[in-house]
Amino acid sequence: MSVAPLTNGLSRKGRTTSAHPRGSSWWSTALWWCASVALFAGIWEGCWWLGWANPMLLPPPHLFLQDLLYQGRFFDRTTRVGNPSDIAVVTTVISVVVASTLRVVVGLCIGFAISLGVGLLIRYSRLFGNLTTPTISALAPVSPIAWLPIAMLLFGIGNAPAVFMVVVALFFIMTLATVSLIDAVPTSYLDAARMLGATRNQLFLYVILPAILPGLFLVLRMNLFAAWMAVLIAEAVGVGSGLGLVVMLAKNTFNAQLAFFTMAIVGLVGFVLDFGLRQLQRRALYWLPENTTG
Repeated sequence: MSVAPLTNGLSRKGRTTSAHPRGSSWWSTALWWCASVALFAGIWEGCWWLGWANPMLLPPPHLFLQDLLYQGRFFDRTTRVGNPSDIAVVTTVISVVVASTLRVVVGLCIGFAISLGVGLLIRYSRLFGNLTTPTISALAPVSPIAWLPIAMLLFGIGNAPAVFMVVVALFFIMTLATVSLIDAVPTSYLDAARMLGATRNQLFLYVILPAILPGLFLVLRMNLFAAWMAVLIAEAVGVGSGLGLVVMLAKNTFNAQLAFFTMAIVGLVGFVLDFGLRQLQRRALYWLPENTTG
């Protein structure tokens, strides 16, 4: 037997759309995003122009963005001395950004898969839930930063501790969210599926999973920022490369322009990742109306 998701039979073709065309909505979002960034930068520049912001401590955007190639030299030890070519500097910056981004993405994927599986086991097995839920609830408030020594002891120096930090930052919150979302599935959905003869596996695949996925995507997107924080801290201490190490270098050398330049890169990459997650959410939750998927 096949039980379809209880979503009023909406398919891709029958999906509810907003009153405005998608292209118009996209351009409107882009314009508001640019206006928001321009307003923030304008206030920052105004504070510098009025003398309220010390350019040595809070350099305005036109200062830390005016010499990108020079700041990019600090992203790797091979380009910090001598006269590296512009291509070498750009390649170095791109490689560092890609390395940090991959650590975040891999950690999010692993953390999402493990937490979803554990959350389902907690609700499918009473014994497993009774044994694990108290421990998970007790460890959930612990900051991911506190796990850094354990990550270094377990994995040493390299990519593994950074990925582990992202998994830890996501696992406990996502597991508890999965359990809560399963408990919040309306009983009428389950009763209707059982009346149609749905098995336990079909209840999960066609009723429970479609009902909890919107909430899980929201939790995943919110924890994207925590994942970046965990990766930057791990890179600054236990990886030996990445954007976190550049931020630490800026701190040790009192290079505020390098610090803000790196922060701008992290913010831009984080925005791109969030945009990608929203696109993935729209395609994965194809049965939901367009204006409810972010």
